[in-house]
Amino acid sequence: MSKIFCLTGKSGSGKDTVFNELIKRDIPLLKRVVTHTTRPMRAGETEGVEYHFTDEKTLAELEGSGNIIEKREYNTQKGLWIYFTCASEIDMSSGCDYIMIGTPDVAEKLFECFGEDVVVVIYLELDDRERLLRCINRESQQKCPDYSEVCRRYLADEADFKPERLKKYKQMHVVNSQRTIEENADDCAGVILKYR
Repeated sequence: MSKIFCLTGKSGSGKDTVFNELIKRDIPLLKRVVTHTTRPMRAGETEGVEYHFTDEKTLAELEGSGNIIEKREYNTQKGLWIYFTCASEIDMSSGCDYIMIGTPDVAEKLFECFGEDVVVVIYLELDDRERLLRCINRESQQKCPDYSEVCRRYLADEADFKPERLKKYKQMHVVNSQRTIEENADDCAGVILKYR
């Protein structure tokens, strides 16, 4: 049975970095799910790699066709940003497993759509101080840094990743992302192989 591996963690925990390292390893029969967002592209991001960058008109068309699995809206310091996952990105009859980055809200919608036996959550855990330092450093590299958005994301993560919420996941694996990228990716790859 195909699995969907949902890589999750608070802002600054290393999700994108570990995800990209796993993709570079070219694990057989593992396909990436690229989600969509209406937020502006950050420096260093590429269309179709981190996200499909889109607009609200396209989102409305996709919703109208019934192609949206889940959608999240965030009122940021720079306006409304919407993130969403399209059903057309996942074909459970393909014989492949899928990997994607998502929040606990994404994981719960995946459970509803595909079932708890199909979705495996890999949670990257990192202490708050290190996460904040990473987020501040990343934001400082933007053309117009917005540190209030770093604070908003930090507080939102505190609500989204409450321990009692994470305990609900039937298939969840915690990876300590304090180590090197390679070690973190090794642990995640080990989780993927465990389910094959």
